[in-house]
Amino acid sequence: MPRTRYRLLVPAVTAALTLGALGTAHAGAPAAAPRAAAQTAAQDGDPTLRADLDRILADPRAAGARAGVVVEDADTGQVLYEHQADEHLLPASTLKTFTSAAALHHLGTDRRFGTDVLAAGARHGAVLDGDLVLRGGGDFSLQPADLDALAARVAASGVRTVTGRLTADDTRYDAERLGSGWSWDDLSYDYAPQISALTLSPTDDDAMDTAVVTLTPAARAGDPATVTVTPAEAPIHLTGQVTTGAPGSGYSASVLRREGGNEVVLSGSLAADNGPDTNLVTVDDPTGYTAAVFRAALARHGVRVLHGTAEQAAPAGARVLAHHDSAPLGELLKPFLKESNNGIAEHLVKETGLQVSGEGSWSAGLKAVSDYVRGKGVDTSQIRQADGSGLTRYDQVTARQTAVLLRAVRSEPWFATWYDALPVAGVPEPEGGTLTNRMRGTAAAGNLHAKTGSMTGVTALAGYVTGPDGRRLILVADFDGYLGSSPRPLQDAIAVRLAGGPAAAARSAAAPPRTLPAPHPAKTRGPGADPDRCALRPAC
Repeated sequence: MPRTRYRLLVPAVTAALTLGALGTAHAGAPAAAPRAAAQTAAQDGDPTLRADLDRILADPRAAGARAGVVVEDADTGQVLYEHQADEHLLPASTLKTFTSAAALHHLGTDRRFGTDVLAAGARHGAVLDGDLVLRGGGDFSLQPADLDALAARVAASGVRTVTGRLTADDTRYDAERLGSGWSWDDLSYDYAPQISALTLSPTDDDAMDTAVVTLTPAARAGDPATVTVTPAEAPIHLTGQVTTGAPGSGYSASVLRREGGNEVVLSGSLAADNGPDTNLVTVDDPTGYTAAVFRAALARHGVRVLHGTAEQAAPAGARVLAHHDSAPLGELLKPFLKESNNGIAEHLVKETGLQVSGEGSWSAGLKAVSDYVRGKGVDTSQIRQADGSGLTRYDQVTARQTAVLLRAVRSEPWFATWYDALPVAGVPEPEGGTLTNRMRGTAAAGNLHAKTGSMTGVTALAGYVTGPDGRRLILVADFDGYLGSSPRPLQDAIAVRLAGGPAAAARSAAAPPRTLPAPHPAKTRGPGADPDRCALRPAC
């Protein structure tokens, strides 16, 4: 799987945004400092819990941040600990718990996403007198190999010449490509893809609407690195160059797509001993990109399309020549939640809107999410959801309402599938996901199943951990607004305390604090250089 280089989401000024169907976050009184005493219910046999968690939140790394923390008994709903539980905070990717739960409710674990090739015209032997249509069904996992298989089926049907055009139909969803409030300088990166019902992932990790740009250093320092693009038909235009640096000179290469088109600018250097380096870059107009790759596949299989490509709906009466189905949604949940895939979240919002109201749009989908979580007991007047992934800074939630959702979904028939798709602390890939490098060798390793969230100044965690007495607990811990070292180790310390009891808290207190390197957009990174791969990743 290609290694992807991420950069920070630059803090943006958040405009006041009201989404009536989703509730508007209310401005409350100024938050108490993280050191303030938590409001805590009965400890039910663990009188040290409050003192231990208060001590963790008094750590200097929490200074200046707002911290919303809730610990509940997952079976009874008893609140065992809370701290600023009603503070409105940025959720980052823990918002995906809301999106995924609503999608599973409305779509089901067996839902597949289909892609069709249709004939729009009369057939005369090997000649299709009309257009060939590639129609998207919202499959965010579609790969070049799948398009090649579709092209092979078209050839097997006997069609060899198409007198008209190749038509790309993405009308299952609306034409809005980018989420509300997404930062313009993130749009080159794979965590902020354009959303289309007809899209393509060049890798097996569902990185839709991206192309792989591989940099290979030259044999001699000073010479330009070799650059390859996969798939080769990706409609990007490379400018600039990456220079080969002396061995050991480090990495400063940059691969950025300019806003509003497909010019990809190369700059910086790559050490001669670095080895090939892969970067995922988004492609403007995912529909046209997918069509270009399919046209090339048709040519390889001996099918000629005599005219150009158009993007429009398939005409009534067009006949299906070939069909491809994705894996079921239950299987696709793992790459979605474990790897915190933003694009999948946004696809599911639109698909949910289409299922519920017949409109594949963010507004319809977000209303469907809001209606679902409200029905599960969430007070939607205390949350604001402006996208599906948590990438926008317009989103706001509270720790309490997130805990309400986590408790409510345990009664859903799909809960076991959803729970298994959450990242697992301290275990190897793929099961560990974004928690692979966290809490290794602790009582929380292999125990905590939780969704992570990370963006500049924000780290969030929401999930389930089993205590030493066998009690299943809900944990929500969201830190928003920190400026220095990340308080993520404090989240880990809370989880370890819950998993291991008072003895685990004592061991954690005796251990030296783990600090993450200060993030910087231009930080050079090679394979394995980042001890926590969510440290610099927006909405991870």
